[in-house]
Amino acid sequence: MNIHEYQGKAIFREFGIAVQDGIHCTSVEEAVEAYHQLGSEIVAVKSQIHAGGRGKGKLYNPSSGDIIMEGGVKFLMSTI
Repeated sequence: MNIHEYQGKAIFREFGIAVQDGIHCTSVEEAVEAYHQLGSEIVAVKSQIHAGGRGKGKLYNPSSGDIIMEGGVKFLMSTI
């Protein structure tokens, strides 16, 4: 089975297994709103990929091809 972490958490919740809260986001705006909804000072922003090794991932600017971010897990401590 090939599912993302957020999908696995939904299955666990369905069967009464306790998991940490999280919100699936597909844009920066959704991520900022999720940060506020979670009500925690520190949150983890984690890429969801099936390839494994998300910590080695790279995010590229689609227009220029420049690397924007390296690593698929980042910690956010404020929305600045």
